[in-house]
Amino acid sequence: MFSQLPVRRVEEDPLHPAPRDAWPFVLPPVRQLLHEGLDLGPVTVLTGENGSGKSTLTEAIAMAFGLNAEGGSTGAQHATNSTESGLHEHLRLVRGAGASKKGFFLRAESMHSFFTYLQNLGPGAEYFHEQSHGESFLDLMDQRSRVKGLWVLDEPEAALSLSGCLGLLSRLQGLVERGSQLVLSTHSPILAAFPGATVLEVGPWGLRTSSYDELDLVRGWRSFLDAPERFLRHLD
Repeated sequence: MFSQLPVRRVEEDPLHPAPRDAWPFVLPPVRQLLHEGLDLGPVTVLTGENGSGKSTLTEAIAMAFGLNAEGGSTGAQHATNSTESGLHEHLRLVRGAGASKKGFFLRAESMHSFFTYLQNLGPGAEYFHEQSHGESFLDLMDQRSRVKGLWVLDEPEAALSLSGCLGLLSRLQGLVERGSQLVLSTHSPILAAFPGATVLEVGPWGLRTSSYDELDLVRGWRSFLDAPERFLRHLD
């Protein structure tokens, strides 16, 4: 089954080796990826603190696949303020034989500009700006659900409530069941609970596989919800 995945493995391009003394190549998870490579299954979830490198990795995989840095498919050409790293230029993707070359990249932080791009292409997308952030995000998922290939999502929970996260999880499960592959970075314990996913915790140690219950993300939220006053008293 894995041989049919759009991306079976991510590794450093031997013809274009990355420097090791500049950002983002100094980040432990990036260094580990360059040294060891990263095998991908049908669903890969990355979790970690802000600045740990998970979005950098997610973005680089999307761009190495040919997806637009600010979201969309391989054909999207919009750009506003270029902030992406050059990591993708040093990566080689091992693709599945005969697998789909299509894909879609969703990142919450650039959705407004992406909707404007769609609107400028022609009529039919105006209503995205008339909806709430979460409603438009899920509607876009529904519209693009026919895309079978690599789906990359960078912290999509920023646009969504708890019920919205559950709705997104259901949609993503449907994509995978229909043959798509998923790479997702998230701070959400709901999205991190994706059934059957390989969960990678990103941090100063690099990349490590973790069970759901052992994730710092999950243990932190459980501790807070059990006794929020223990955390809130430190705000004074």
